[in-house]
Amino acid sequence: MPFATRFWSAVAATGVFAATVTGPVSAQAPDKVSFGTNWVAEAEHGGFYQALADGTYRQYGLDVTIVPGGPNANNRMLLLVGKIDFYLSANTLQGFDAVEHNVPTVEIAAMFQKDPQVLIVHPDQGIDKFADLKKLTLFVSKEGMATYFQWLKADFGFKEDRVKPYTFNPQPFLADTKSAMQGYVTSEPFAVEKAGKFKPRIFLLADQGFSSYSTLIETRRDLVENKPGLVQRFVDASIIGWYNYLYGDNRPANALIKRQNPEMSDELLAFSVAKMKEYGIVDSGDSLTLGIGAMTDARMKDFFDKMVRSGVAKADLDYRKSYTRQFVDKKVGLDLRPKQ
Repeated sequence: MPFATRFWSAVAATGVFAATVTGPVSAQAPDKVSFGTNWVAEAEHGGFYQALADGTYRQYGLDVTIVPGGPNANNRMLLLVGKIDFYLSANTLQGFDAVEHNVPTVEIAAMFQKDPQVLIVHPDQGIDKFADLKKLTLFVSKEGMATYFQWLKADFGFKEDRVKPYTFNPQPFLADTKSAMQGYVTSEPFAVEKAGKFKPRIFLLADQGFSSYSTLIETRRDLVENKPGLVQRFVDASIIGWYNYLYGDNRPANALIKRQNPEMSDELLAFSVAKMKEYGIVDSGDSLTLGIGAMTDARMKDFFDKMVRSGVAKADLDYRKSYTRQFVDKKVGLDLRPKQ
């Protein structure tokens, strides 16, 4: 999750209205939908806030309430007990975990084609290629050690004896020029630039082969089975929201984000959006032909195989149960991407 200790406080959001059937609709009673995010309001949730703020959800017959996450929230549990309808899952591994523990949820869209996880290093330290990171002290969180670092060990030969705990405080990294720090490309580099007065070097794990999707929409299986039309409308409207947030006028979304999260700044919002575009976090790879939110069986298998090789996932796990492509890969919103 983006930025450091996640010190921003969360407040709940309000929604919109409209009708029924798949695609944009008009004037019947709206379907009430609640969507829980995995952190407080920020640019990494921008497409959803855009669809709320500019009326896209309303056009799709949805009265949406966004319920922000935060340090004291557990929106994924609210999904399981039926208090919310959709949840923003951090990465593909959460879907694998749901299958392993027989949790009746399923991933229905991958809004980030690339996981934003990065390793950040000081400039001018002779760190020119990814393998050079192995000689540095690495500040990695407990969660990172259990997931992507196991892949770094298996595929690149990284060693645990080079690791120190990352506590979401950049100061130890700033004090040690021979170190690297984990972060999200959309946030921690901004903090480092502000605090350290230098522009760090960034290595995006996705560009090194860490093929997890991120920022996935997750819902309960019963909702998929009983209300597929509603699910489709929520996915489609969210996709449109992301195109408009990245390529259109995103001021409505940013205003709502700042209202929800008063600690958010225009400068960080602009930085995050720029990095999402620069690194193709939302719109790259398969999404260029299939549309934002794309998921493919080949990509899922590739990541699962890597996690098995790394010891993160069990080889007999039926990972295919963790997702469905029923609602994506339909080229929704492709016409909203600026022509090259």
